Amino acid sequence: MTPDRPASRIALIAAYATIYVVWGSTYLGVRVAVASMPPFTMAGLRFLIAGTILFIFLKARGLPWPTRTQWRDNALIGAGLLLGSNALVAWAEQTVPSGLATLILGSSPMILVLVDWAKPGGKAPSGPTWVGVIVGMVGVAILLGPGAFPDTARPPLLSVVALVAASAFWWIGSLYSRHVASNAPPLMASALQMLTGSALMLATGVLTGEAPRWKPAAVTAASWWAFAYLVIIGSLIVFPVYVWLIKHSKPALVATYAYVNPVVAVILGWAILGEPLTARIAVGGAVIVGAVALVTAQKHAT
Repeated sequence: MTPDRPASRIALIAAYATIYVVWGSTYLGVRVAVASMPPFTMAGLRFLIAGTILFIFLKARGLPWPTRTQWRDNALIGAGLLLGSNALVAWAEQTVPSGLATLILGSSPMILVLVDWAKPGGKAPSGPTWVGVIVGMVGVAILLGPGAFPDTARPPLLSVVALVAASAFWWIGSLYSRHVASNAPPLMASALQMLTGSALMLATGVLTGEAPRWKPAAVTAASWWAFAYLVIIGSLIVFPVYVWLIKHSKPALVATYAYVNPVVAVILGWAILGEPLTARIAVGGAVIVGAVALVTAQKHAT
């Protein structure tokens, strides 16, 4: 799978299956990991380990050393995809159930519409797209509006804002990755993004004071297992697949992962952690998924 050859149908199907289903499980992994690990430090170590393994593997396969431009471009992408998105999600999931967090993040293709419009030369959304955006906002309101939670169980507003910001950073980084001039091979680009993004996340952990206060001996076995799952499955497998796919398929089509990820995350959170699965969550989630379907269909049609 090189950037110079068109992707095969089998490769695309496998890549979509990975981000559709496997990605949904990583939100549960994050929730379990941050139960006893500090979020920025956990996320930084996760991608530092995965990025180092991938970089050494690629160098052993004979790939040339990345250029200064490739380091710079992928550091910017890593800042958006990892520090701005993954790390914020980890921080928010300290107080937001994994299924609910994924439903909020599931509205991210609607943010993609606005980000895509704001870029130089971007087109204004069509009427049906605006309808999808508005319907999606209604879905989020159903999930989080008055009466959705007891006062003691309501997710903090700052955590919800962090999830919305994480969606925006994710799509800013994704769109930027399609237009960089350095053109690093997709797997090497993944490694560079993980290495530079992890450095930013670890630095954030130090600046926020969480790293000096962290006591590894206090981390539970469940959190360590979740961390290992995130390193192997969420970073070494899913993240490179996403980076490859965003280079070989249209962003609006890649965004369709938002149809399936919330369903997977909600079911796993309910089945494994006993997270709430109420009629209101089901209705709000269905509204969001329907809105995302409308938005991505319109994006694909334009």
